[in-house]
Amino acid sequence: MRFVRSLKIRGWALLGATAICLALPGKQPMHFKWNACQPDCRGWVSAVGIVTSDSPREFEEFARDRQLAGATIVLDSSGGSVNDSIALGRKFRSLGALTTVGATVRSQGERASVAPEAYCESMCVFLLLSGKTRYVPPVAHVRVHQIWMGDRADDAKAASYSAQDLMIVERDIGRLAKFTFEMGGTGDLLSLALSVPPWEDLHELSRGELRLANLVTTDAVADVFLQDNATVPMAEAKPSKPQDRFASSAADGNAQLQPGKSTKTAEAAVPTGSSSATAPAQPQK
Repeated sequence: MRFVRSLKIRGWALLGATAICLALPGKQPMHFKWNACQPDCRGWVSAVGIVTSDSPREFEEFARDRQLAGATIVLDSSGGSVNDSIALGRKFRSLGALTTVGATVRSQGERASVAPEAYCESMCVFLLLSGKTRYVPPVAHVRVHQIWMGDRADDAKAASYSAQDLMIVERDIGRLAKFTFEMGGTGDLLSLALSVPPWEDLHELSRGELRLANLVTTDAVADVFLQDNATVPMAEAKPSKPQDRFASSAADGNAQLQPGKSTKTAEAAVPTGSSSATAPAQPQK
């Protein structure tokens, strides 16, 4: 594959011919991988999958022997645990990370690049917000809805809820609001997310809504990928759309990954040792 353009790029550059998607989000707990492309670009961290109770610790272990200050993190995720996403997002911000949405792909020659059509859903949106600089490509899908009790995700309307359940949800909404404002997000992001009940399809944010929520701080892909005279590692090929995103549910205190049943599946539950409202991992249309 050939690398193109320069720091003046204002859009996603197209590279090469053939590329294949390395992973689809949602089928596994989130995993992290360093993708080096020197001397052509600065490299990046791919973060793919559902945020679980293990994700903050696993990222800390991943980052321990690497110089990730100011690194770019490329997100491809269908959501996960609210409290663990908040903890992970704070780790991203402590590094001064830059965030974007994309799927890491490799050419036949094994050179890594980023395909811009990817998904960042539910709590992934708040991970995107944790970046010091944030770029969302025009073809990416950024989607939100309410947090909910994930062990009642299959039929949220028919399920019964206790006062304790309501306390958990409201407590976690408060935590999410605090995190949103700490990261520089706006009340509009919370309003958009919390207005969509779990039995409805996720709401895909428009370009105007992304700006209203302050999820976009730059229109230049170069701002999150380039340093010095490097070039942008954008791939021409688009990743396959995930057809069977997985949700996780609470069962006997253990996290279980289960396939989502429809595009209206509610949030996933990823237990963290105490009760928590959680965010979704949904099947893709």
